[in-house]
Amino acid sequence: MVPELELMLALLTAVAVLAAIANRFNVPYPIFLVIGGLLLGLVPGLPVVALEPDAVFLIFLPPILFSAAYFTSWRDFRANARPIGLLAFGLVLTTTAAVAAVSHALIAEMTWPVAFVLGAIVSPPDAIAATTIFQRLRAPRRIVTILEGESLVNDATALVALRFAIAAVVTGSFSFGEASLDFVLLIVGGVAIGLGIGWLLGRVIAYLDDPPIEIALTLLAPFAAYLSAETLGFSGVLATVTSGLYFGRRAATALGAASRLQGEAVWGFVIFVVNGLAFILIGLQLPDVLDSLADRPVPALLWHAAVIALVVIIVRFLWVFPATYLPRRLSAGMRARDPYPSWRGVAVISWSGLRGVVSLAAALSLPTVTDTGDPFPARDLILFFAFVVILVTLVGQGLSLPWLMRRLGVADDRAAEQEILLARRSAAEAALARLDEVLGEPWADSFDVARFREAYEHDLEILPASLDLAEVDHDHVAAHGKLRHELQLAERDAIIALRNSDAIGDDALDHVLRDLDLAAERNAL
Repeated sequence: MVPELELMLALLTAVAVLAAIANRFNVPYPIFLVIGGLLLGLVPGLPVVALEPDAVFLIFLPPILFSAAYFTSWRDFRANARPIGLLAFGLVLTTTAAVAAVSHALIAEMTWPVAFVLGAIVSPPDAIAATTIFQRLRAPRRIVTILEGESLVNDATALVALRFAIAAVVTGSFSFGEASLDFVLLIVGGVAIGLGIGWLLGRVIAYLDDPPIEIALTLLAPFAAYLSAETLGFSGVLATVTSGLYFGRRAATALGAASRLQGEAVWGFVIFVVNGLAFILIGLQLPDVLDSLADRPVPALLWHAAVIALVVIIVRFLWVFPATYLPRRLSAGMRARDPYPSWRGVAVISWSGLRGVVSLAAALSLPTVTDTGDPFPARDLILFFAFVVILVTLVGQGLSLPWLMRRLGVADDRAAEQEILLARRSAAEAALARLDEVLGEPWADSFDVARFREAYEHDLEILPASLDLAEVDHDHVAAHGKLRHELQLAERDAIIALRNSDAIGDDALDHVLRDLDLAAERNAL
């Protein structure tokens, strides 16, 4: 067997096993995978796994960002555009500058351009980490929206800043005016290309009625957006995010029911594999990182790395609290529209700056030599510091987030549940209104109409008209769900028995079983 294929199968097996163990201990699997990768990387005799930066940016980033953007509520994203923008642009640039200043002051090898390279690499919190970890935490929806929105956009800011910092190191020159203009063009061009790809995807899929082809197009779209933007010199990250946001808004009408159901399963698998490989590969880079530092004094390395990690964490607190409260202090209109939030939620956001695969890939993407042929200054140090910041934030802060939320009493505000109640009531009421309209039509059997009416009226009975979750009869809902489940099990056992006795074939079994599975999935929502 091809060695690369064997290695990939081994990594996928490790991802599945480690993720299962993480679920067993209720630990977010990205954290567990990084730790598992670290331990695997230290096992003697294992082959060295080299992580190609271009492969990371091309293979890992587009599907992850597109999927996260697709499932982001545009309404919530737009409503929180100000805090998201402050974090994704202001905080990233501030962190870049702060890390640059501290590393330049501490380490002789860190000239200003090199220090800004390090700052840009460790400045953006990771999209994968934020989305995956907060899916497991019952946090208020606004906190989740802000953190996921920040992680969607901040990569573009950091990677653009990194591009300019690397150019300054490699060429030895830098123009602030030219860089500012390029920064704007990169953003505008990336957004424009993303809108174009998202619009084109929606138009093409609207004319199709073939789930496999439609799903294949959605899988190709993020790569098309990313590559198109990067080829033209714009931000591939922003292009991918924009296309995901745009198409996600229109997918409900563009995609058919079968495409949505099958696509959710396909994308769920793809994102799990991509996430898993990304995080285990972070851990597996440790041997290479340590080998490059064999001649350096360990105490100084650890001290400098600890200071830089601490700066990354502290700067986030120093930015988030003033950015949250100062604008409201200065603007009565803002206070009226958006009152002061609890400091507890602000503290959770401040503690949630988890770094991940983007920072590592950015560090690995550094050129090895400058235009003069000299080695890239302090490249080994930058790699080590980036690795330590990832470990401290992802593992240290990530593991402590559930404890912090419990300690501060930050819990789910159940806003999503209220909106689900509203949607279900509206759907049931619309169905009953349509039954009134078709009553008397020759094709609408009166007995069927009566049965459907009874079912929808029962749904409305267990959904409070006030949308107050406290009024939901949870015992009734649970009993109703258990009864449905028992009936579905009875149906399943009956058709399996028919198949086993050769009364029906596997085709008939699969067809009926699919209907039962869809009904079970619907009732589980």
